[in-house]
Amino acid sequence: MTSLAFTVYGVASGMGSKRAFMPAGCKTPIITDTNKNLRSWQALVAEAASRAILDAPHWQLLEGPVRLTVAFYLPRPKSLAKRISAHTKKPDCSKLIRSTEDALSGVVYRDDAQVVEIVAGKFYAAPTASPHVDVRVELTNGVDRVVVSAAPQPLFAEVS
Repeated sequence: MTSLAFTVYGVASGMGSKRAFMPAGCKTPIITDTNKNLRSWQALVAEAASRAILDAPHWQLLEGPVRLTVAFYLPRPKSLAKRISAHTKKPDCSKLIRSTEDALSGVVYRDDAQVVEIVAGKFYAAPTASPHVDVRVELTNGVDRVVVSAAPQPLFAEVS
């Protein structure tokens, strides 16, 4: 199976809300994103993917259905109790996924519409680790149905 795995070091940034405005004399609206860090985050993702592609022999832009697996490791506040492990604060996991998915368009796969499966998690980085995102992109045949297991599964487990 064709797959690419890499790590992006830095604090992940999610998609912001879109705003549109019509300048005087303009016929089309100008659309802006409220997140000022979005472009730099997407550049980091594209750069990390490009470096991984250089190390992948015979890599080609993926065509067909794609599975995207991402694990976001965000900074842990020093004041947060050690017993808390779930990252339930902003940014939203879905916005983090969207920004990362968009950054890979034209780099790893032709278009983000090809992403048909997403496995994602949002966690606190270990106290000694830098914030980062682990990414895996692979071709998939899709699944007929999702089976929910009672036993926890590792995020990057091999899929047969």
